[in-house]
Amino acid sequence: MDIALQVSEREPVDVLVAGGGIAGFTAAVAARRAGARVLLVEELGCLGGNATSGGVGAFCGETQGQGEVFDEIVRRLESRQAIAPYRPFEEREARQFDHQVLAWVLQEMAMAEGVDLLLFTQAAGAVREGERLAAVILANRSGLSAVRAGVVVDATGEASVVRAAGLPLQPDTAGALPMSVMFFMRQVPDPAALPVAAPDPDLAADPPMISLWPEPHGKLGVKVKVIGYDAADGDSLTAAETAGRRLAMRVADHLRSGKQAGYAFDHFSGRIGIREGRRALGEYTLNEQDVRAGRRFPDGIALGRFYLDYHDPTTPRRVSRMGKATDQVPPYHIPWRSLLVQGATNVLAVGRCLSADRPALSSARVMTTCAMMGQAAGLGAALAPGGDLRRVAGEAVARVVSEHGGVL
Repeated sequence: MDIALQVSEREPVDVLVAGGGIAGFTAAVAARRAGARVLLVEELGCLGGNATSGGVGAFCGETQGQGEVFDEIVRRLESRQAIAPYRPFEEREARQFDHQVLAWVLQEMAMAEGVDLLLFTQAAGAVREGERLAAVILANRSGLSAVRAGVVVDATGEASVVRAAGLPLQPDTAGALPMSVMFFMRQVPDPAALPVAAPDPDLAADPPMISLWPEPHGKLGVKVKVIGYDAADGDSLTAAETAGRRLAMRVADHLRSGKQAGYAFDHFSGRIGIREGRRALGEYTLNEQDVRAGRRFPDGIALGRFYLDYHDPTTPRRVSRMGKATDQVPPYHIPWRSLLVQGATNVLAVGRCLSADRPALSSARVMTTCAMMGQAAGLGAALAPGGDLRRVAGEAVARVVSEHGGVL
């Protein structure tokens, strides 16, 4: 079989960020503000990842002191009355926001900062020259193109660039943190006009993990745990999306037969919510013991505070592998070395594909902490002479993070 590939070449950039979730977005904006030419690529039609297309309209953890980029996101949401008033993390686990407004906020910030943006674009391959990632192959409606970059930030969630480049990944792939499907219901003025909904006997006898939170304008967000699928496998992810929607519709009908009788199904989120895919193998792997001990590192560039949110992936019910009595943790550092990918001089992995074991990831993956990681990656990338991250001291990155609003 003859396969012909036509690959064009785009203008080179100082920093290429693959993945436009919160971690990738903050990395791109921070690098651009530091003077770098930045290209941000995102496979979907909007920025924000789980926060927008995933429908997860709540920032878990502390929402102050995560860095100036995240601070501006919050200010812009506040200006449109699209986020709940501030309360410290100790008083509230999550701060709700309008995920549709957030998609607009992120887009406008990226464009105002001069970040080059490519939506509907995947990082599909990589070209290595020794220990340097020379170029990333992009795929979109225009075909395949190669982009040379001084530094590459993998914020894809599944370490897609790291994998394409043949760089090392964390070995534990079985038993990943489970996915969730998000959907939304709305109050209706005349509930009697809705079709009658009967209780689902299977859901009544053995209910899955279901989380409800009220939203403005009479809407209700619903999150349902989905187990048994692999977010890093294309076939499995497809099956997870379709099975998740089937389960969600059953749950919606079941809820309407009870306390949510005055609600109608409104819409699904744009994609299933992923907690864990592939993770890179970094110069240091953040581990459960670090998190439980509240360990501080000289090169700590982000402060994690969220509890060990490790739901049992073998059951659809609300079961924690940690146990509620042992899941709380003190504030802890994420070191710069956990972002540095082994075997490469110019690649960083941020967000949920950082170098961490699974229990540590269950805490560090939340969007507030990912925002801090991303900003550190962008600032560190801009400091790297010739794109060589090994010549950047983690302590120096930590200092710059503090100078740019990150409380460590």
